[in-house]
Amino acid sequence: MTSIDDLPATPSDDSARADAGVRPRGVLGRLPRYAAGKPPVVVQGLESFKLSSNENPLPPLPAVLEAIASETSINRYPDPMTTALRTELAGYLGVPAGDVVTGAGSLGALNQILATFAGQNDYDAPDEVVYAWRSFEAYPISVGLAGAAGVQVPVRADGTHDLDAMAAAITDRTRVVLLCTPNNPTGPILTREQVVGFLARVPAHVVVVIDEAYQEFVRRADAVDGIELYRTYPNVIVLRTFSKAHGLAGLRVGYSVSQQPLTEHLRVSAVPFAVSQVAEHAAVTSLRHIDEVEARVQSIVDERIRVVEGLRELGWAIPEAEGNFVWLSLGEHTQDFAARAAEQALSVRAFGAEGVRVSIGEEAANSRFLELCRGYAHRPAL
Repeated sequence: MTSIDDLPATPSDDSARADAGVRPRGVLGRLPRYAAGKPPVVVQGLESFKLSSNENPLPPLPAVLEAIASETSINRYPDPMTTALRTELAGYLGVPAGDVVTGAGSLGALNQILATFAGQNDYDAPDEVVYAWRSFEAYPISVGLAGAAGVQVPVRADGTHDLDAMAAAITDRTRVVLLCTPNNPTGPILTREQVVGFLARVPAHVVVVIDEAYQEFVRRADAVDGIELYRTYPNVIVLRTFSKAHGLAGLRVGYSVSQQPLTEHLRVSAVPFAVSQVAEHAAVTSLRHIDEVEARVQSIVDERIRVVEGLRELGWAIPEAEGNFVWLSLGEHTQDFAARAAEQALSVRAFGAEGVRVSIGEEAANSRFLELCRGYAHRPAL
């Protein structure tokens, strides 16, 4: 029998433990950190508003809140196929239920796409994923974690995708292209004509993801509709979410839509039980009250129009805004503006020395934001 005195000594100091510790994958040290929108600073005498996360400022519909409260089977696993939600989406979108794959928000659905189609493959060089930049800040993180190499193509000065440059960036290693419309954080949409022209230049084996997280806020008549295009193009996958228009960001439910030859592979990489029964019930209920959802979205669009017009009356040059946010290309003044906003109990999303994204919030929040801009000396220019 071995006594405890016979066992090898275990290092007790922190440095020894660190030297012998488990090391993460090297890619983690090369990835940016996702920076979520910060809550507003409390300023005495002022109501605080969070305009930093592109959240819907309105709570879910009353019927949805009732559906959430009525869900009591939390001790059971949810339906792994989210059958009720996919069936409801099939009727709403006019697509086969089999073409819908759900995920934990549109980001969860995107991660499933990347896990399926891009990564470290059966040869030395990693697959490539082409996307505009600046765009959704989770893209480089998700691409890197999938084991793929991100190819960032700068957006134009007006915040739009440079589709010619993106097409030129496609190589024999490209497996996925990401199109974000409206583009987060800059705001412009892609038109149907632009995307159809782009697809004509993309090899048929390359997956083109049309990320439409803010689709419900778009009012441009010529904007691309990913659901329309996926019917014609077998390599197109559409991403949508319940986080924005439906006000369900905290429940994490999104989905992708693509043709069967793609969905059959996506289901293999789909995270089991990613959408809880609470989230599924809430999303189904929200779809069944879509008229009320659309009315709320229109109220946000009306506020967006007021903010955009107010900024332009002040002489501020901003890109087209078709999401639930506006982009201020403030360059070196970015952090200063964010600090001034914090002094007014407004949290905004500052991106380094590039610019500030401001979500459309409550009417009072939007009015205070415009007043801040009225007195700010460094106005952006495209």
